[in-house]
Amino acid sequence: MSTPTRTIGRIFLGASLVFAGVSHLTVAREEFQAQVPESLPLDPDTTVLASGVAEIALGSALLLTRRRRRTVGTIAALFFVAVFPGNVAQWMHHRDGFGLDTDMKRFVRLFFQPVLVALALWSTREPRR
Repeated sequence: MSTPTRTIGRIFLGASLVFAGVSHLTVAREEFQAQVPESLPLDPDTTVLASGVAEIALGSALLLTRRRRRTVGTIAALFFVAVFPGNVAQWMHHRDGFGLDTDMKRFVRLFFQPVLVALALWSTREPRR
């Protein structure tokens, strides 16, 4: 059985993913396009829409799944790894977005992605006994 702290972490992460996913599809669509690497052979808007749908699905699964919680956590962690190049591209190409309007802010943000990976894995695992 999960601990209350892990449950809170999972709920926070799931709700954050749903919120971010909805933002991809609506109010922050252009902001998210700043993170799409130029090397990606897809239209930036299509990429933002697809990643928004993926975030809504992952967030919902984190909030609602019981039997496959560990698998969903692993998939969420892999998703965070997969989108990391977008964060790097935003930093390398000096693209503003989400208040990240300096190279230092964009650089510091890179260190939050491993935290998201760790939270996805930790919050969906049972504690060791």
